[in-house]
This record gives sequence, structure tokens and C-alpha cells, in this order.
Amino acid sequence: MSAEENKRLVRRFYREIDEGNLDAMDELVAEDYVDHSPPPFPLPLPPGREGLKAAFRLFRGATPGTHRIEDQIAEGDKVVTRLTARGEQTGDLPGIPAGNSPRPLEMTATVIHRIENGRLAEKWSDKDLLRFLQQLQVLPPLDDPPD
Repeated sequence: MSAEENKRLVRRFYREIDEGNLDAMDELVAEDYVDHSPPPFPLPLPPGREGLKAAFRLFRGATPGTHRIEDQIAEGDKVVTRLTARGEQTGDLPGIPAGNSPRPLEMTATVIHRIENGRLAEKWSDKDLLRFLQQLQVLPPLDDPPD
């Protein structure tokens, strides 16, 4: 696949997630997919594509939202995507109850996907987890002194 085709594949991946179409993962993601940067929660996820689908089911159910692609660079079999994810916590995450009202969330990330045979085969990501956990009220904001 060309660099442009690889970028289109990654864009479609995020579009399908945003639309809640996890069945599309069977077409877009390799069965033995490897996530080198799994979710920051202790989750018993199955390996491969099924683990990815399980993680997205959990996150979409508890924190529905969207991904906006800010930049993409592709070379060889890799695509680097800088994105912003926005949503709100409306359901429970492992160890993090939803609370009485939805919590707005915004997280930036830089994600590297490796493509093999026209499917996403591996992923590495650098996410702003500190800000994410602060928005979920798991960690206090850095500018607030502890009580």
C-alpha cells in the first residue's frame, strides 16, 4: 500500500470508531494486532483484535466522543497521527465511577500504526494520560495544593 493509502486506512479506523462501528475492525485490524500502549487501567483484555474491540467497547460505553486528526505523516509501513480525542465520561471506567454529572474530557495523543497486508498490525502511542486522569478526578490538578 502507498503512504496515502495507509493514511486513509488510519483515518477510516478512527471514523469507524467514532461512529461506533466496531464490526469494521474485522476488516481494518489484523487478528494478531499488538497494542504496545494499552489502556491505563487494569483490564483483563484478550490478545489481538478482540482485545482492541473490548477496550473500545468499554471506552465508548463510558466516555463517548470523537477523534480529530490534527496531522499525519506516513513512510513505509508506518503512519504517525497526532490527534485530539474529545468526549465526556457518562459511565463507569474500571475503578472510576461516572459521578453525578458527565465529565468533559479532552486528550491529545501521538499514535504510530504499522500496517501489514492492508490492516493495522501494531500500535504505539504517547497520550496525555496525566491530563486525562485529572479530568476524571483520579489525580488533582497540578496547580491545586493538597488539603
